[in-house]
Amino acid sequence: MYCTKSITKDLTWVGANDRRLAMFEGVYSVPDGVSYNSYLLMDDKTVLFDTVDKAVTKTFLENVKHVLGDRKLDYVIVHHMEPDHSAALMEVLLRYPEATVVCNSKLEKMLHQFFDLDLKDRILLVEEGSVLSTGHHELHFVMAPMVHWPEVMVSYDAVDKILFSADGFGTFGALNGAMFADEVDFDRDYMDEARRYYCNIVGKYGTQVQALLKKAATLDIAMICPLHGPVWRKKLGEFIEKYDLWSRYVPEEKCVMIAYASVYGNTENAAEIIACRLRDKGVKTVMFDVSVVPESEIVAAAFRYSHLVFASSTYNAGIFVRMEAVLHDLAAHNIQNRTVALVENGSWAPTSGSLMKKILEGCKNMRILEQTVSLRSSLKEDQLAEIDALVDALAADFPAAAPAPAAPVQESPSDSVVEPNAFFKFSYGLFVLTAKDGDKDNGCIINTLQQLTDTPKRITIAVNKQNYTHDMIVRTGVFNVSILTESVPFKIFQQFGFQSGRDTDKISADDPIGRTANGLTYLSEYANAVISGKVTDMLDYGTHTLFVADVTEARVLSEEPSVTYAYYFAHIKPKPQPAQEKKKGFVCKICGYVYEGDVLPDDFICPLCKHGASDFEPL
Repeated sequence: MYCTKSITKDLTWVGANDRRLAMFEGVYSVPDGVSYNSYLLMDDKTVLFDTVDKAVTKTFLENVKHVLGDRKLDYVIVHHMEPDHSAALMEVLLRYPEATVVCNSKLEKMLHQFFDLDLKDRILLVEEGSVLSTGHHELHFVMAPMVHWPEVMVSYDAVDKILFSADGFGTFGALNGAMFADEVDFDRDYMDEARRYYCNIVGKYGTQVQALLKKAATLDIAMICPLHGPVWRKKLGEFIEKYDLWSRYVPEEKCVMIAYASVYGNTENAAEIIACRLRDKGVKTVMFDVSVVPESEIVAAAFRYSHLVFASSTYNAGIFVRMEAVLHDLAAHNIQNRTVALVENGSWAPTSGSLMKKILEGCKNMRILEQTVSLRSSLKEDQLAEIDALVDALAADFPAAAPAPAAPVQESPSDSVVEPNAFFKFSYGLFVLTAKDGDKDNGCIINTLQQLTDTPKRITIAVNKQNYTHDMIVRTGVFNVSILTESVPFKIFQQFGFQSGRDTDKISADDPIGRTANGLTYLSEYANAVISGKVTDMLDYGTHTLFVADVTEARVLSEEPSVTYAYYFAHIKPKPQPAQEKKKGFVCKICGYVYEGDVLPDDFICPLCKHGASDFEPL
């Protein structure tokens, strides 16, 4: 029986979930299962975006048949040839013989590698910048090599502003009835698995992910449809910010991750003591026993945290096997930009410390502390100084917790000061204030709305006199306030706050707006309530006018939390990006492999696709 979910009026999810899969790609445990996402666009032409893994093909085909009904399938877009997204492709093409495969030249080559079906005359090749019109919708194609295979591309629906992102922005975990990230507590239920997915599947290719993010930044994206995990339609910026950090190998949090390998508990004991003494200094710590915790979780934690401690027994004159696997896995995933401390143990010839250091020295920009601890079987009292030196070296990078300063004693009125930052401690909201004068609709952002009385319902707003909306309210005496929610995108602040209504139309028919009984506009999206006011008094306060108004209409639009000034700065306003040193190197035009260096040797052969130096170009 089919099981589909509507994404937009024209787009339907026709994928399926697999909760019986134990190991994704035979490597990564997926205790919460995984979703295989496929999407079907019903326009003048019908378009299927990717297929699914063989394990869920039956349900997928039923879904496609149900949504298509009596219509034929015109196009199948293949973004990525990995079999968890293409295994059902041949079955689709056999069932729908009129369907054309849309792919790039690298995808076409892989199609013939995976399948034997003759596809001549059934392939439409696209490249960077190609456009496919399906009637109402217009699909633009963007190449994304090595995110995380060389043939990968993404597509962008310029009408609905949807990015079909292939494996980008995916996550482990089945979809439990909820299709959208905002329908669940994503931070609680999916973020750890999203991080684990990125770091282990895509993490090696940070440079290539950065290239794709730069391309995506030129698009007006309202929704992201990945091939695994929920669809993003709200708070996209927060998840994109995570991808930016992960792909630049910048820690999300200042914290010490301690991973230990202990045969009989003595190395574990040293790790516990280090963790306790760090906590005594106010430093956050997390601990992992590498013999118990899957490597993929430790890799994800190493991407998340700023400082790493590896403590290992010596085993067969080397590193304990599970610790050695973890370190090689981290190196293979290109971990960099971390501070590292090492602890070794060995009853007669401890060598694990130097061997761990050798692996980590091969990673970029790893600061390996000089302070180390070398145990002989177990930690002794006279070695606690070594433990303390290592702890102090780690803690030196963390701001010490200082007591709050005592309030200064004011000896006279002349000693008083006014600190501007004190006003940012107010609990401000953010609102879109709208007005209308004649045929002109306009609006601006304000942060001061207050209920003045309950009977009658009366509110106040303070509006800067430089705002055109202010002048409209003075003339007309009516206004609307839309109370913004946490999902409001930055573009709303650009639209209503970064331009003047005197010389532009801030509100158009294409905007998500409605009208209240007073004829004024309000935001029908990104707002949880609208309040209409009729001005009863105006008080002049220099730069601002305080309007007192009776409430003539008030409606709840959603139950989403209201956005605050603090939330805006923390999660919505784009953060200034640090100036990045321009990398010197060359990128393979075939697969996206990056060779770092000033000069590319003439005889260089790409280790991934085996093409020569002539197929490389400068970064």
